[in-house]
Amino acid sequence: MMRGVSHWAVAVRKPLPEGADPETLGEIAIQEFAIERPRGGRVIARLPVVRGAVALWESLSMGMKALSIAAAVQIGDDSEEEAAEGLSGAVWVLTLVIAMVFAVGVFFILPVTLTNLFKHRLHSSLLFWLVEGLIRTVIFLAYLSLLARARDLRRVFQYHGAEHKTISCYEAGDALVPERAALYSRLHPRCGTSFLLVVMIVSIFVFALAGVHAWWILVATRIVGLPIVVGISFELIRLAGKNRRYRWVQIIMYPGLQLQKLTTREPDLDQLAVAIASLNAVLAKETPGEHSADDMLGLEVVA
Repeated sequence: MMRGVSHWAVAVRKPLPEGADPETLGEIAIQEFAIERPRGGRVIARLPVVRGAVALWESLSMGMKALSIAAAVQIGDDSEEEAAEGLSGAVWVLTLVIAMVFAVGVFFILPVTLTNLFKHRLHSSLLFWLVEGLIRTVIFLAYLSLLARARDLRRVFQYHGAEHKTISCYEAGDALVPERAALYSRLHPRCGTSFLLVVMIVSIFVFALAGVHAWWILVATRIVGLPIVVGISFELIRLAGKNRRYRWVQIIMYPGLQLQKLTTREPDLDQLAVAIASLNAVLAKETPGEHSADDMLGLEVVA
């Protein structure tokens, strides 16, 4: 999946028909979509801090749709267009809400609940939010480690690596062919994995301002404060991206890059060809350089 300023695309390798030569490859099916926002959404999407929450919601929505399209193609759905149309509406809003509830429950409500169980032993709010932040980070890293061990997700992680390599190849001005893209790193500074690590760290400092209260108040502050945490994290990622030539910024970004080793794998040339097809579909709709910096808000965390 690749996202541009006003369009995004997903490319999927179709399975071979029954009886086909196993040495051949299925054709690449490509779906391209316009990025649509409600009236006034363009202005909201540019507001500092707020734009981070908007970018995350859009990325989650696109990712879920891309996975659904890929699944439809793999099970032999004759119409990728029908699969794409079925992704909109109340069903997908509900799916995203459920996904967000799960994430908030596991990474924010669970840590504060566990910390609250022995808060009487923590004689300061400083220790409380440090312990809570440590528990949250450990849960996050454990979750990624478990995903990395899942054999069924290996190809997904390979395609994730293919996306990174393709984007790096394009950013370097190199030829968009699999053989050239293979030369680049599968780690990318704008990866969503790095962004989530920043969210885990920023949440420690933001929630520290809420103090220590009754359990239900602590839970409420985590839910209400999450968009703020996401927004601040987004601004920090943007700032780091603009200054990544500096050594101190590279040092700060290093842990996030290393974390991507859990969520990416080295892709083969065929997988790189799929990623390139997706990027080319976006480039066919957009002209690089024609958009202003404000138009490009949201692209900092899409790799």
